Amino acid sequence: MYRYLLTAVILMSTATPLAADDEAGFFQFNNDRFLAGSKAIQDQVGVDDLFMVGETVRSEQNISGSAHLAGRRVESNGTIGGDAYLAGMDVSQEGRIFGDLSASGYNVEVGEVTGDLRVSGVNLTIAGPVSGYALIAGDDVRIESVIQGDVSLAAQEVDFASGAQIVGKLTIYEEKVGELEVPANVVSEDRVERREIARWARTANEAGIWSWRRALSSFISGVLLVAGIAALIAAFVPTKLAQLRRSILEEPSRSLVTGFLVLSALIGSTIVLMMTGIGLVIAPATVILALLGAFAGYVVGAYAIGVGLLLLFNRPEPDSFGTRAMAAAIGALAIGLIALIPIVGWLCVMAVTLAGVGAIGSWLFRPKLFATA
Repeated sequence: MYRYLLTAVILMSTATPLAADDEAGFFQFNNDRFLAGSKAIQDQVGVDDLFMVGETVRSEQNISGSAHLAGRRVESNGTIGGDAYLAGMDVSQEGRIFGDLSASGYNVEVGEVTGDLRVSGVNLTIAGPVSGYALIAGDDVRIESVIQGDVSLAAQEVDFASGAQIVGKLTIYEEKVGELEVPANVVSEDRVERREIARWARTANEAGIWSWRRALSSFISGVLLVAGIAALIAAFVPTKLAQLRRSILEEPSRSLVTGFLVLSALIGSTIVLMMTGIGLVIAPATVILALLGAFAGYVVGAYAIGVGLLLLFNRPEPDSFGTRAMAAAIGALAIGLIALIPIVGWLCVMAVTLAGVGAIGSWLFRPKLFATA
């Protein structure tokens, strides 16, 4: 079954030509649209589900389905008929969302949401009305509108504008209980509950009850994350990334063995440092380094798989930001689907990760191998 799904995904990527310019690449399957590039703009009508990743991501037209947007700057200006998932450095949502909104970023501004709201970041502004409940976590939070449902709020500073109102119950999570002031015209005192900030994690987990929709959202978010990181790497060091993926595709066995040795050395060094006693202070750093190395290897490996699939279908090697971002998305999606297969999927993910780590390790410790690549 998964083999047929993977084949369908690959055919999707070849069904519509990539954009010829360096700004963005895209493909479209039925009414679902996928865009990636340094400046990805959605201005087509009749789109159902929308998937976008890039430096600047902007959706200008209404869509009937769900939206999945990730980038440094993310703007959603059109109406969204389903749920929306927005992540970036600066996130702005002005168009109405008829489903739920999950948003995260450094600066986040939220407009009208008919469903539930889940938002986190540093500077948060709730500018539009929210018909459902709201989970809000940030440093500086400003609420300017009416929230009909219950609100769970964790923040350092909260500013309630003149139009702010909470119809449901307000639960505030504070470092010092009773520190934040809540005007009576926003919500009456009998509907305010104050808790210690340590209890916030439990509340967030309770709100994340498993469902098929949530599982699919997590899967897509993971694919977008890997594709986005690979695209950013391609934007800054395209030649080096091309060398790494060539080493994986041309000599996969050597990359696997090298990756195994590199990760084994990192994990083994952690154990040795812990045995010395004094090294207990340094040991956590090696654990973090091993995890970061494994993740970097997975990103590079997924990109190599994406390029390999494109070459398999007689597509040219990626030579622009858009085509590289698209290759990263295809590879991340392919590996994500394969990972769903019990046992075999996990082994494939491990192989891709080790191959990526091996390519990075060869570049760092045997740079002469890449001198003429």
